[in-house]
Amino acid sequence: MLKKIAAIGLGAAIALSPFAALAQTDQSAAPAAPAASSMAPEKAPMNTRGSHRRHQRHQARQAHHRARSSAKPMTAPAAPAEAPKS
Repeated sequence: MLKKIAAIGLGAAIALSPFAALAQTDQSAAPAAPAASSMAPEKAPMNTRGSHRRHQRHQARQAHHRARSSAKPMTAPAAPAEAPKS
C-alpha cells in the first residue's frame, strides 16, 4: 500500500513538473522582433472550419477520383482472331 502511494506521488510530481517550470519563468519581457524585411507576409488566420456541405463535396470528389483511378481503362474490344484456312 505504501509503495502504491509513493508511486502515485512520484508520478504526479513528474507529470506536474512542467507546470511548475512554466509558473517560474519570467514572461514580462517582450521577445525581440525579427527583421521585417526578410520575412514573408503573414497569412490570414483560419477563422472558419468549413461546412458540412464542403466536407460532403470533398468526400464525393475523392470517391469519384478513387473510382476512376482504380477502374480498368476503356479500350475497344479486341477483334476475334480468324481461323487459319486450310
